[in-house]
Amino acid sequence: MQALILDAPKQLRLVEFPEPEVGAQDVLIQVKACGICGSDVHGYDGSTGRRIPPLVMGHEAAGEVVKVGPAVRSFKPGDRVTFDSTISCRACQFCLRGEVNLCDSRQVLGVSCVDYRRHGAFADFVAVPEHIVYTLPASFPYERAALIEAVSIGMHSVKISGIAPGSAAVVIGAGMIGLLTIQILRYLACSPVLAVDVDEERLSLARQLGAEHTFLGTDNDIAERLKRITNGQGPDYAFEAVGSQSSVVTAIESVRRGGTVTLIGNLASKVEIPLQTVVTRQLRLLGSCASAGEYRECIDLMEKGAVNVDCLISAVAPLRDGPAWFERLYGRERGLMKVILEP
Repeated sequence: MQALILDAPKQLRLVEFPEPEVGAQDVLIQVKACGICGSDVHGYDGSTGRRIPPLVMGHEAAGEVVKVGPAVRSFKPGDRVTFDSTISCRACQFCLRGEVNLCDSRQVLGVSCVDYRRHGAFADFVAVPEHIVYTLPASFPYERAALIEAVSIGMHSVKISGIAPGSAAVVIGAGMIGLLTIQILRYLACSPVLAVDVDEERLSLARQLGAEHTFLGTDNDIAERLKRITNGQGPDYAFEAVGSQSSVVTAIESVRRGGTVTLIGNLASKVEIPLQTVVTRQLRLLGSCASAGEYRECIDLMEKGAVNVDCLISAVAPLRDGPAWFERLYGRERGLMKVILEP
C-alpha cells in the first residue's frame, strides 16, 4: 500500500509501505479521508517528542471495512466506519470506570514516542481494534466524518465541566476545537456564548457558528468587558482552547468567583498561572484530555446539523499532496483551518 511517512523532522514522503497485520479482534479499514490535526503539524518538526520518525501519522479518519479478524462480531467488509484515535486496554481501573482516555496502556494512533510507535491513517489502509470503531450513517460523507474526532474533543471538555443550560460560557481561542466547542455550547442552550481570539476572521466565523459576542484577544480589559455582558460577574465557565501563557491567564481572569476553567489546548508544555486569583476566587481548573466514548453522540449531533463542520474544511486533497499541505499549515498560512487528505 502507499503511505505518507515522516522519515525525518519536516520530511514527508509518499512510499510503498507494508499493509497492516490484522489481529483476531482487529478491523482493517480502507482509508477514505484523514484530517491533518494540529498535533500532527506541531509534531512535524520533532519538537513535541510524540512524532519520532519513521512514522505514518494521522488519526482523524474514516473509511470502509475491507477485512475483519476472526473474533470480530460487530463489523463486516463494506461497512462505512470511523474510529477513535485512542486505543485503550479495557481492563485497567480507568477503563473500567469509563475513563478510557486515561488508560494505563493508552496509545494514540499515528503517534510515536519513547513508549510506543503506532502507525496511523495517512495511508491506504489502517488496522484498529474493533472496540474503537463506530458505524457511520449511509449519508454521512467521509470527509465530514474525518472531523468527528475533533468534535469529540470539544464534547468531552464540555461534559467534564459539568455545565448546565443557561450558563454563561466563554471560549478562548476560535481555532478548530474552539469553534466546535462554541457550537456544542449553543446546542446545550448555554447563554451567552462568548469567544475571544486574536484573529478577526476567526471571530467572524465564531459569530456565524453561534457566539453571541466576540472579542479580540489583543484588546485591553477583556475580563472587564466580559463581566459587563454577564451581569458584572464574569462567565460561569471558560474553555481555553489554545494552551499559551496569555490565553490561560485570560481564561482564569475572566470567569466569575467560583467559576470553572477547562483547559483543552496545550500549545505550550508549561505556563504560569495567577495562583492568588485561582485561590481567592475559588476557581476550579480542569484539564481535558482527548475524549472518552463521545463518538456516537458526536455523530448524532453532526448528522442532525447541530454541529456544522463543512465551513471548517479548507481543502480536500489527494494523499500525494500531503507534504505541500503540511508545509502550508506549519507556516501558519492565513485562512487555513482543516485540510483533509484522501488516499
